[in-house]
Amino acid sequence: MLLFCIILALSALLTGLIRRYALSNQVLDIPNQRSSHSVPTPRGGGLAIVLGFCAAGLWLFATAQLGWERLAMLAAALPVAAVGFWDDHGGVAARWRFAIHLLAAAIAVGLLQGLPPLLIPAPFDAVLGRRFADPGWLGYPLAILFLVWALNLFNFMDGIDGIAASEAIFVGLGLAGYLLYIDRALFALAAGLAAASAGFLCWNWPKAKIFMGDVGSGFVGLVLGLLILLAAQQAAVLLYCGLILFGLFVVDASYTLAYRLCSGQQWYAAHCSHTYQHAAKRYGHLPVLCACWAINLGWLLPCSAWAFWHPSHALAALAAAYLPLLFLAFRFRAGRTGFVVS
Repeated sequence: MLLFCIILALSALLTGLIRRYALSNQVLDIPNQRSSHSVPTPRGGGLAIVLGFCAAGLWLFATAQLGWERLAMLAAALPVAAVGFWDDHGGVAARWRFAIHLLAAAIAVGLLQGLPPLLIPAPFDAVLGRRFADPGWLGYPLAILFLVWALNLFNFMDGIDGIAASEAIFVGLGLAGYLLYIDRALFALAAGLAAASAGFLCWNWPKAKIFMGDVGSGFVGLVLGLLILLAAQQAAVLLYCGLILFGLFVVDASYTLAYRLCSGQQWYAAHCSHTYQHAAKRYGHLPVLCACWAINLGWLLPCSAWAFWHPSHALAALAAAYLPLLFLAFRFRAGRTGFVVS
């Protein structure tokens, strides 16, 4: 609790200082036709999350609670923050951003040594006659793909006030709750990320005084993906729990991208057609943010707890968590330009 409070206060202080810097140096997010805001707003506040989380990691390492392997693995996310910081200040070509993302994920997965053994839930465990599967060499590309996707979907979903920081807090604290009696170092890391995100959220709550920017969204997405994989090393069911906790972002981003791809749109082009963006245009940022918290706490958290306490039901819990989110994406016409909800 002491570490959590210190990191939260540090992050809030740093966010205020970064806001001053952004205003002085015109590091602003200028509204355009794809924006969900209407006035120029400072960006890059996610640097406070990066620095706060790094402070937590270094303190854990200095007190011998965190090994150098895990510290190096988490440090692989720093180039992602660096290229994001550069992008927030003037723009970086997409190919260079992707190259850095891929390299960072590959380094982290190399230190992680691929995917941990995968839990085989019911009914497939009975069919295959075993409860775990070793992905072997295939675990390396799959883990890299997962981390790059986690990084980018977090970037995609950082589009309205408070949503990205709220998701980081929810997923971080959810993982921390499961890790408390399993791995205290991972528990502290997950709680530290939540604390750093909470300090930033003090400034990003609607109406936002500063945006996270690419420096924060890419870093947080990659770290959350890494924490899920590290947790799954300790208990295989935590891969399912993490995917369920992350469900709001996973489903919205995946559905939107799939629809744009299948409908012949330029899926890689900037757009404003995610479920949460369509909802925000109709209802406003704060009601949508509160709805996200209600879904996370009232639906996804119980589903993840169901999977945790009954690992054989993990696949059923994942399906139950995602199906209503898929319906919402369909209902709000995610992936389509324009906005019509009857």
